[in-house]
Amino acid sequence: MIASVAAWRFPFLPRCTRLRAVAAPVFSQPGADVFVPDGSPIEQALARTTHLCIAAHADDIEFFAWHGISACFGSEGKWFTGVVVTDGAGSPRTGRYADYTEPQMIEARRAEQRAAAVIGEYSAVVQLAHPSAAVKDAANATPVQELALLLECMRPEVVYLHNPADKHDTHIACFLRALAALRAQPKERRPAKVYGCEVWRDLDWLVGDSKVALPAGDRPHLQAALAGVFDTQISGGKRYDLAVAGRRLANATFHDSHTVDGESGLTFAMDLTPLVQDDALDPVAFTIAHVKRLADDIWSRFTRVG
Repeated sequence: MIASVAAWRFPFLPRCTRLRAVAAPVFSQPGADVFVPDGSPIEQALARTTHLCIAAHADDIEFFAWHGISACFGSEGKWFTGVVVTDGAGSPRTGRYADYTEPQMIEARRAEQRAAAVIGEYSAVVQLAHPSAAVKDAANATPVQELALLLECMRPEVVYLHNPADKHDTHIACFLRALAALRAQPKERRPAKVYGCEVWRDLDWLVGDSKVALPAGDRPHLQAALAGVFDTQISGGKRYDLAVAGRRLANATFHDSHTVDGESGLTFAMDLTPLVQDDALDPVAFTIAHVKRLADDIWSRFTRVG
């Protein structure tokens, strides 16, 4: 950690004039940028990262990586960085956003993600601005190369990804590109923990120790502020802010039928660390094995009481 930088924390409001978006010419897309809320040099902001989220869209970070954001918020030695892989084009829009052109919507979503980085005291937010179709193209090596370059700069201890059982194609594509980038790192520099988190398919169905319960009940006011930043999506017709908070509460209540609630909110995750540690482990077989465990669990309950 860089002590002089780590000591310069928020409150951020008196320093709003220092916030700046920094062009990132090393990336392939003209809309790509790196935003450092506290104005530190990009190299320092990336190097001090301890918790990293790689997500498909602006707002995905805040919806599934709260555990990492919370761990770093106000900390002197931990820093959270978010990476958004796509440009956010094609999102639904109604109300004040109904007449937004695609470029206007892309810029609005980019601005919202920067605002979330300020509220959450992120070390940095990187927006690679790839079209979704390009990320879903397995023959396109550029997203993997750019993610690998970022990982070389950061060396995070904990990484949050989309889970490989998600039902959104772009989320699965981002998971695969992130996995390839992580595997491109020398084994001694790979993160100690990698979690695949829930967005477009929850992970309540994971059985036993396959399911990691990440605490997500603290600082509800900050959670609400982060979710509420994304007005293009909320006013655009999707109440993600309410849905994410509701899911976290429901997870905490329904996590265990035989104990009282230990947390006021939980995010469920799949432990993807084995996939990152073992290059020979097939992500499809790894994911289907979890589904088979669910099938076996269902079968065993019928046999016990049927």
